[in-house]
Amino acid sequence: MSEQNPGDGKPQVADARNETTVNRRNAFRGLAAAAATAAAAAVPAPAEAAEDMTWMREVKNPYGGGPNTGITLPPYYRPTPSVANANTFFPGVEELGDDEMRISFIGSSPVPPTRNQAGTAIMVELGNGKRFFFDLGPGCLRNIVALQVPLQMVNDIFITHLHVDHYGELPYIYGFSAWSGRWKPLRVTGPSGRTPKDGTKAMIEGMKAMTHWHTESFNCFPIGDGYEVEVNEFDYQDDNGICYDKDGVVIRHWRRAHGKDGASAYRLDWNGLSFVWTGDGRPDDNTAKFSKGVDVFVTELQPDTMNIQALKFGIPTILGTATIDAAHTVHYATGYVFKQVQPRLAMATHLGYDEEMVPEMVAGIRTHWDGLFQFGAPDGVIVNVTKKAIWTRRAALPESTNFARPSPREAIELFDLSLTKTTVDFPNPRYVYTDLEGPVPRNVEVDPKLYYPPDVYRKPDGFFPKNFKIDLKQMLRDKIISKVKAVFGYED
Repeated sequence: MSEQNPGDGKPQVADARNETTVNRRNAFRGLAAAAATAAAAAVPAPAEAAEDMTWMREVKNPYGGGPNTGITLPPYYRPTPSVANANTFFPGVEELGDDEMRISFIGSSPVPPTRNQAGTAIMVELGNGKRFFFDLGPGCLRNIVALQVPLQMVNDIFITHLHVDHYGELPYIYGFSAWSGRWKPLRVTGPSGRTPKDGTKAMIEGMKAMTHWHTESFNCFPIGDGYEVEVNEFDYQDDNGICYDKDGVVIRHWRRAHGKDGASAYRLDWNGLSFVWTGDGRPDDNTAKFSKGVDVFVTELQPDTMNIQALKFGIPTILGTATIDAAHTVHYATGYVFKQVQPRLAMATHLGYDEEMVPEMVAGIRTHWDGLFQFGAPDGVIVNVTKKAIWTRRAALPESTNFARPSPREAIELFDLSLTKTTVDFPNPRYVYTDLEGPVPRNVEVDPKLYYPPDVYRKPDGFFPKNFKIDLKQMLRDKIISKVKAVFGYED
């Protein structure tokens, strides 16, 4: 544990105004107090008093020190080459380096979701173009949109366990991303359970049933296989087993103690870089064992101060304490696990980021861990990682934004484009709305000519055309011809 001097470490300078107002009486009082202190110091301390001083620890800097180096900030805590602004991450501005990893906290709250904290969710982007999502807590889509990640590209979702605060945004993303152009199956990975109904596959089937009305009505538009789900349900008992191995990315999993079998942690390794998200659970030896040598280690944290938290949540103290003791990691244990793992960067998320509780959470962590630590909360914390540097900052998440369009690289993947395949072939809808609606609503529909101004009127047509396609080569040809005409002054 490192200890710091009070204040900012600068020499303390007395306030001249206070010095001039000290009267003689106060001066004598000060002298008397100083004399009493000196007298007490001259008396040898009893043995029991000496024993009381055993709590004191040696003041040290774990990284060796030096002027302006900080106490817990190592030399590698500095911006990576791709960082354009050291203070703020601006969505869509930075291109991730080929050998770099970026971790974005797109949700950080256990309960309740707030304006500053959506349900827990972490996005990991790699320099090879791959993107992964670890949990999808309620409300996290607003941050995904603000970070300008195309909705169609929200895929490869890894669920730690089936508490709703860890996958509650999945039905919404499932329901609308297919309509937006994700015509391929959604890919979801998650643990099995004691019985088939306790596993990820059963949850997905339940989601499909829950969203049946939605998905069938949207099948009046091009959907393709977008409402199919490729579920990779791994055996939750296969500790340190591999659940993903593709394009140089390996993701492993192991069990966590979280009140019911099936809760799991994940470790991602790629290009010599690594990331761990433990999900929820009690501190355990396997997490320390399987996370050894990781670059960025992220776990949960619940302050062991439920007598105070109960005042905020309005619940009995015993209810909150029993929940933590059965299923979560208290702040002292978070620091203890950090010490066992020894990551380059230790992080805590899945916590209520109440400003008045931050000092207490840090104090609990520092009981055991004096290395590099950052909160993965509130939402919008961004971490850039290379082999030589790690840098953290906050994203500028715009209040006003909309879905981003896929980049050319993403469009090639999304629509299977190549040098020989240059057309985007839209899937034919499975239905038209007249297949799913009775005649009555349409028989009483208002005539559009009554609300359209005459000069902008168009006849509504709710039937998406069959065999519709976009020829990108033709579009490019037309664009070139248009520019040539403009340059040489030709008229259409």
